[in-house]
Amino acid sequence: MITLEKQAEVQRTAERLFAEKPDWITFYREVLGLHGIVRRLFPTREALLAFKQTDSYRDILQLLTKLRQNGPMSGEGEEPTRVITVRLPKSMHEALRVEAFEHRTSMNKLCISKLLEFIENEKVPTET
Repeated sequence: MITLEKQAEVQRTAERLFAEKPDWITFYREVLGLHGIVRRLFPTREALLAFKQTDSYRDILQLLTKLRQNGPMSGEGEEPTRVITVRLPKSMHEALRVEAFEHRTSMNKLCISKLLEFIENEKVPTET
């Protein structure tokens, strides 16, 4: 269940951490990551989805975006990166390439931004 107290606690924690000027990976891990405060306070899928529709979540994403604009920082080396391969049609790849160019960013940064977005259940096909 989402309560205003839990939302406020998450927002206070995120703002406190943001004020410390961490790298974006540390911020993500501590706030939105698998063991971050959001998942600890909203442990069920339903609660997490409900939180992702709040202004608090949008505010946290804005803080994360500001940290990502700072570029790589020394703390990023503390957590290993992983690579995923996504199969997509050429037309989609080209559209992403153009969108990244239009945003003056890399495809990697654009895709990470898209992965951080809230996606409604209806828009995710299930495996059959």
